[in-house]
Amino acid sequence: MFRWSSLHGKHVRNTDTGSRSMENPGYRTGSFDALHHPSDDDDDEMVDIAGATLDFSTTDDIPPLGSAGFEDYSSRRASANGVGPRNLVDPLEEPVPGLGTYEDFNTIDWVREKSKDRDRHREITNKSRESTVALLHRISDAFSGWLLMLLVGLMAGALAGGIDIAAHWMTDLKGGVCLVGFWFNHEHCCWTYNETFQERDRCPQWKSWSELITGTSEGAFAYIMDYLMYLFWALLFSFLAVTLVRAFAPYACGSGIPEIKTILSGFIIRGYLGKWTLIIKTITLVLAVSSGLSLGKEGPLVHVACCCANILCHLFTKYRKNEAKRREVLSAAAAVGVSVAFGAPIGGVLFSLEEVSYYFPLKTLWRSFFAALVAAFTLRSINPFGNSRLVLFYVEFHAPWHLVELAPFILLGIFGGLWGALFIRANIAWCRIRKTTRLGHYPIIEVLLVAALTALVSYPNSYTRMSGSELISELFNDCSLLDSSQLCGYEQPANMSETGVGNSLADRPAGPELYTALWQLALALIFKMMITVITFGMKVPSGLFIPSMAVGAIAGRLLGVGMEQLAYYNHDSIIFRGWCSPGADCITPGLYAMVGAAACLGGVTRMTVSLVVIMFELTGGLEYIVPLMAATMTSKWVADAFGREGIYEAHIRLNGYPFLEPKEEFDHNSLAVDVMRPRRGDPALAVLTQEGMTVGEVESLIESTHFSGFPVVLSQESQRLVGFVLRRDLLISIDNARKRQDGVVSASQVVFTEHLPSLPPDAPPPLNLRGIMDLSPFTVTDHTPIDITVDIFRKLGLRQCLVTHNGKLLGIITKKDVLKHMAQIANRDPDSILFN
Repeated sequence: MFRWSSLHGKHVRNTDTGSRSMENPGYRTGSFDALHHPSDDDDDEMVDIAGATLDFSTTDDIPPLGSAGFEDYSSRRASANGVGPRNLVDPLEEPVPGLGTYEDFNTIDWVREKSKDRDRHREITNKSRESTVALLHRISDAFSGWLLMLLVGLMAGALAGGIDIAAHWMTDLKGGVCLVGFWFNHEHCCWTYNETFQERDRCPQWKSWSELITGTSEGAFAYIMDYLMYLFWALLFSFLAVTLVRAFAPYACGSGIPEIKTILSGFIIRGYLGKWTLIIKTITLVLAVSSGLSLGKEGPLVHVACCCANILCHLFTKYRKNEAKRREVLSAAAAVGVSVAFGAPIGGVLFSLEEVSYYFPLKTLWRSFFAALVAAFTLRSINPFGNSRLVLFYVEFHAPWHLVELAPFILLGIFGGLWGALFIRANIAWCRIRKTTRLGHYPIIEVLLVAALTALVSYPNSYTRMSGSELISELFNDCSLLDSSQLCGYEQPANMSETGVGNSLADRPAGPELYTALWQLALALIFKMMITVITFGMKVPSGLFIPSMAVGAIAGRLLGVGMEQLAYYNHDSIIFRGWCSPGADCITPGLYAMVGAAACLGGVTRMTVSLVVIMFELTGGLEYIVPLMAATMTSKWVADAFGREGIYEAHIRLNGYPFLEPKEEFDHNSLAVDVMRPRRGDPALAVLTQEGMTVGEVESLIESTHFSGFPVVLSQESQRLVGFVLRRDLLISIDNARKRQDGVVSASQVVFTEHLPSLPPDAPPPLNLRGIMDLSPFTVTDHTPIDITVDIFRKLGLRQCLVTHNGKLLGIITKKDVLKHMAQIANRDPDSILFN
């Protein structure tokens, strides 16, 4: 009995473990061979959410509670458990492979992992007082975190530099080639030419494809030839990108930030941060950006940095063996990703804190800062932009902003909020169509069709033909005397001086070139808004930062030019009188573009503090923080009026990930008894007793149910809670006992007590499993308000909580139950929560 669920547009088979175990004799014999148990470095195992159809077995009701890492303190627990006579089998006498690990698509136990790390640290500290070698081990253990951050920063910075250089070169390859060396992009090619040349974007060393093929760049035939070559390269790059993702690393598609957020909250997606994903994402990111699709590389760079961190974690034991410690490193890696994407190390740290991380202690803040610093320094050393600057869009505005301009800045914030809310709804609707129709079965055809449409419409308009980064840089630009851009096509009145205040040009009337540019920008705005909706979420690496910023920058530049012309023709009106005199540079259109970019990105992602810091690091415009803050805050308020979810939270919900949003408020007045299972009319809760059950009975219970764990009670009559034990650990321990110990048969008694019970002389030896039992499971009473229960789940990272009444076990609440209850209250489909 299988349930088919669509995730990322492909079908994934969610296997009901109960019915699967009926067909699998391995469960009956207690064999662990049929049960997948991941090793420490099992990150390259692919279970495809994103592309292929692969089989995975996950128990979907009560998730496994990870064993407490018996290797680190087996001796402590063995003494505490009071090991009995020689014929009493205790699975903790020797390490059992697989015990304490987690299955794929399950949530880690934060409390257990943190406890395990504290025990490890306490043991190292105690031993360090005994010998010099142990002291050195303690010092190296403390230093290993900083060394790991250094390696992550170096690796991510180097990869980002290579991606920037390759993407710039391949983007320019669509337009022509450099005769001096084909490996030069357009800008570097022209740098090698020592003499002056007339046209802004042409130098003798750079040849367009029409010049190479037909010998001329003029005329209709040459234009058609360039058009066809542009279309050819766009289709080739997009085809290679989607094919590589589909064939080698299905997880390399998309932005990656929704999955990173879910992983940082404790969810396990094996292979998502593996080496194959890193290699393919790095290559296909260059191809996807170069194809001209409406996407950016900034979001995927966060995924790339997290892949680097996850791979490097395997070099250090304390991070390899502890999932909670590894997530601290991944939080720092998210900061590194933004640092190298934008050249904004401080903004990256704030981005990780505000937007991505679930658990962010002060120690992680310091290490994130250090790793972002190293990554930014590495990127600066590579100098991919060739301008000796770390910032992506350096601006130098000469005129200050005025208080009156806050009104248009807030107007841009309103536009950004409306656009963000509209984009999220449209994109989620399109992704849902992709998942529920045949469109999701043909990702390669979809990518090629969107790439062809984008190339065909983009080429005639110079502002859609250029890459997103070039477009934003052009829109942020402040016009100078020698600037030959169409956006600087102003007329120069005879009665005005060449310059205004300081080094800036005075406001001037718009000329024909500027009007042409404004029409092209208006068309580019409409096209960008529409094409980004269907591009984000395709089976290629696709970031959202640059397309969102481009939409906002276009809208801002249009409004800025409008304000500039209004000020020029109405400088005597009450609005402009006193601060905008004739011949002065009053309005800076580039500033409006910058504010608009921040507003639209804020509307889509709902970032605030980190976004403002990223923007002023990105542009160097430190004195324009107040306009940025006003627009960003307005954008968030307007977008929140239509829905509290940002684009990443919306995609998390679409994919059914078990993510409890820390920022979401829950004020319903239901109680724990209303959410727990079993409900009225359901079968009784499956439990184990402290003693009295045989191995055969335990195996029968496992075989006949699909739960991932079982409460242990004193007896069936009393229902007094003793502890909680995992299905997974039960299977491993029974299988291990059958293989390694003589006399363990189906009639052997399973006990969870400290002392051996009295048994008949001819009885087979009992199996003591007290060591794999969680002796302190979290419990709430049946009258605990559900909002308190939700807070407990969020802040402690729980996966399940047992419900008691006067000490007697009543039921269980899992993370999935909480999410389903919240979905029901919000009038959403509770069955959309696919995982626990």
